Amino acid sequence: MTDLAARAAAAGLVRDWEDADGNAQRVPDDVLAAVLDRLDPTPPETPFLSADADTAIDLPADASGAVELHFEDGGRATPKRDARGRLPPLDRPGYHRLLVGDRAYTLALAPRRCPEPPPRSWGAAVQIPALQSRERRAFGDAGALVEAAEAFGRAGAHALAISPTHALFPADPTRFSPYAPSTRLFHNVLLADPGLIGVPLPPAPAPPLIEWESAARERLQQLRGAYDLAGEAARSAALAFRRQRGVALEAHARFDALHARLGGRGWQDWPSNYQDPTSEAVIRFAAEHADDVAFYAFLQWLADLGLATAQRAARERMQVGLIADLAVGMDGGGSHAWGARDELLTGLTVGAPPDPLGPDGQNWGITALDPFALERTGFRPFVETLRATLAHAGGIRVDHALGLQRLWVVPEGESAGRGAYLTMPGDHLRRILAIEAQRAGALVIAEDLGTVPPGFRDELARRCMLGMRVLPFERDADGGFTDPAGWDEMAVAMTGTHDTPTVAGWWKGRDIDWAWKLGRRSRHASAAGDRAHRDEERAALWQTMGGTGAPPAQPPLDRVLAHVAAAPAPLAIVPVEDLLGEEEQPNLPGTVDEHPNWRRRLPAPTEQLLAQRDVARRTDLLTAERHG
Repeated sequence: MTDLAARAAAAGLVRDWEDADGNAQRVPDDVLAAVLDRLDPTPPETPFLSADADTAIDLPADASGAVELHFEDGGRATPKRDARGRLPPLDRPGYHRLLVGDRAYTLALAPRRCPEPPPRSWGAAVQIPALQSRERRAFGDAGALVEAAEAFGRAGAHALAISPTHALFPADPTRFSPYAPSTRLFHNVLLADPGLIGVPLPPAPAPPLIEWESAARERLQQLRGAYDLAGEAARSAALAFRRQRGVALEAHARFDALHARLGGRGWQDWPSNYQDPTSEAVIRFAAEHADDVAFYAFLQWLADLGLATAQRAARERMQVGLIADLAVGMDGGGSHAWGARDELLTGLTVGAPPDPLGPDGQNWGITALDPFALERTGFRPFVETLRATLAHAGGIRVDHALGLQRLWVVPEGESAGRGAYLTMPGDHLRRILAIEAQRAGALVIAEDLGTVPPGFRDELARRCMLGMRVLPFERDADGGFTDPAGWDEMAVAMTGTHDTPTVAGWWKGRDIDWAWKLGRRSRHASAAGDRAHRDEERAALWQTMGGTGAPPAQPPLDRVLAHVAAAPAPLAIVPVEDLLGEEEQPNLPGTVDEHPNWRRRLPAPTEQLLAQRDVARRTDLLTAERHG
């Protein structure tokens, strides 16, 4: 083994791997070297250990001496090792300090399983900006989410899965993808609804497609006006929130204020004296623009208040309530990278290697938490991220859950295919996720679509981290559709996701239309051939659903919903677009401006939509199938 290969292996880089077609691949040496140059494998001063609370605890081979445990609640214990040198099982989930001789460790003890979802329940999925509210607004916000939570609760749903609420870039409204946040530690302030503090927003045009650049700028001006008009009670609560969140919120508010003044794609475009959050220039700016910084901190409180209000509204009738969405990572030019770049894979972006769906690979334009930095910090950034996401939710969906095991990392400036798999501390991350989910009383959904390593789904199931089984992908070996009785019992059953065609869109071939419009099909394919194949797929699904004769021309939405609802999954989730029969999907992966991603609005307020005869019949059908 060469020195480069040895260093790569020690850093957790996978040199040889197998692609989606089963072909052996090897990472080029120059790519390995470039990735290694961006990693710092310095070991932690206090090593991190994790174990399940109901199993014996293995200690490092070189750990010797008396054992003393300091529990996070202040208690202590002196457990004895067994004949194999292990500590006995300790049913004390949490983060503890372990002393072995003269060595100290952090010990995370995880519950064996995450909270169970209510049996045979159903929920809906919504994109918050797409929601309409009773008061006309340019895009959906926390107020619209409160209305949606109330309406779906009355309709019999037990859960409402929502798009990520992570903080974006309020000074740059062209960056509106919820999966490329500035930080995951705080919220998108444009979702804040000042009506919750008695300063309602004025009515605004509500076109079918959100014009983010103009709508966001106008909303930010309106929020500034609401901040100026806020009463004493609101200001006092916001100040208490600001003090409670401390240095992290202060840094984020300063970032947003600086970004509004200095512009640029991110902090790397600012003058050098503003690139360090502890610099004299930044401290002076914060003092000279104290009201701007206070405004952005205030908006964080208001956004947090909105999500808390929405979850309270949801739990009035739902057993789960909101299911928050955790994005894979964050923008390297955002506030997390500015304030704590040593916690991130600076200089690397994450994505996916080449596969049949993306022959050139995928570069998602975001970075992620550094596994070595996680070890050095006792996994604090991951814990804080989970707590921020779960603060006002009864569940969490972990996007690209394979990222808990490994990440495809690409040196900045390289093409997506010139990357490598970086091994993540998966056991630690899953155990921490279980601890935080238990503390929040939240179910866990782990997005596991696509090809995953052997045993990955088994490990998720063992921990009651629900996978996702999505109708278009549930196929038999011959390509036909799987009967719902054969769907996974430890997963969420879904008609689709924000990244897949809607039921109506798939039935009518809208995804095929888009593929040809965008030039995504090879020269060996034909539109007529694609549509003929879709005719065969429609017939196969129709037959699997018990239909007779030729499939209908119009999408059989009721039958599709009943089909998915019949799965043995504990929870079925239906995107609101499939309840309504919408033909267009919220996001088309692999596009930026070619498709109106994250811009589509629903046609009416949620309460009105769910009262429509066809939609009410479908929610009643779901309730009867799942609860009956």
